[in-house]
Amino acid sequence: MNSALAVLAPVLLLLGAAPPLGAQTYPTGPITLVIPLAPGDATDVAGRAMADELAKLLKVPIVPMNRPGAGMAIGTDSVVKAKKDGYTILLTPNAALVSARILNPETVTYDPLKDLTPLGLTTRTPILIAVRRDAPYKTFAEAVEFSKKNPGKVRVGSVGTGSVGHLDVEMINSLTGAGLTMVPFKGGAPGITAMLGGHVEGGAFSLGALSPHLKSGALRGLVLSNKFPGHPDIPTLSQLGHRQNLLGVWAAFFAPAGVPAEVTRTLVSAIEKVANDPAIAAKLAGIGILQDWAPPDRLVAEIREEHRVVEDLAKKAGLVK
Repeated sequence: MNSALAVLAPVLLLLGAAPPLGAQTYPTGPITLVIPLAPGDATDVAGRAMADELAKLLKVPIVPMNRPGAGMAIGTDSVVKAKKDGYTILLTPNAALVSARILNPETVTYDPLKDLTPLGLTTRTPILIAVRRDAPYKTFAEAVEFSKKNPGKVRVGSVGTGSVGHLDVEMINSLTGAGLTMVPFKGGAPGITAMLGGHVEGGAFSLGALSPHLKSGALRGLVLSNKFPGHPDIPTLSQLGHRQNLLGVWAAFFAPAGVPAEVTRTLVSAIEKVANDPAIAAKLAGIGILQDWAPPDRLVAEIREEHRVVEDLAKKAGLVK
């Protein structure tokens, strides 16, 4: 008996120390972070900064993968269709989840509230309405009044039809009765160049892209989508007494729908820590990006509300029926 126990003892110890069959600690290998934009975009820069810190927390490599195309639908859809194991996740701006679905339903067939698992909103990139320094209007209210009296004389550039900047121009017209005319450009750089050259009177572009020209004195900021510590003198619409703020750009993490609950909990916990990291906040602030953590439930609420706002604006602007 004693000899039998002596033989079995090491085996019993091993069995006692082993995890139950099927149990597994997540993560055990590299995680692919799909970013549906080209390298160098603001969301890409923020995503790579956060990926480095996520890797330290999760103790596995986080591998950013840029998958641009079709208005961000290609990269986003690849995560929708990925394995539901937590080893492929998404960082995407709001346009891929809201305006792209409303304006391009034939291209964007996924529903973020059904086909993705929300992990948390992490950053906001303010949109700024700016004008040339020599414009005859010095404030937002003055620009609105000038445009009412001179319809078509205040042209505002954006990165394209249906962009956040375009929708913000439509929102201003809707809220104030302004007569702003949106002029689409193929990207921020040509639009800002046109504004500096006097080919358009204003622009609705990211704060980060416009900041150098604010500092040089070439441009004047009129209104921001979100308050930004570096520009406390530029108000938001709500600060000016309007019922709604402009749309900004935000970015959030997602996993495919159906990932295990324990995987979701692990990812949300790590992403929340990164989203509140002061060192990352300082780095992103330098390029005009705000850290702003919102947990999954608030992210879902924001998607629903933005969908309502964008759909209404798109109909008023004649972008959809």
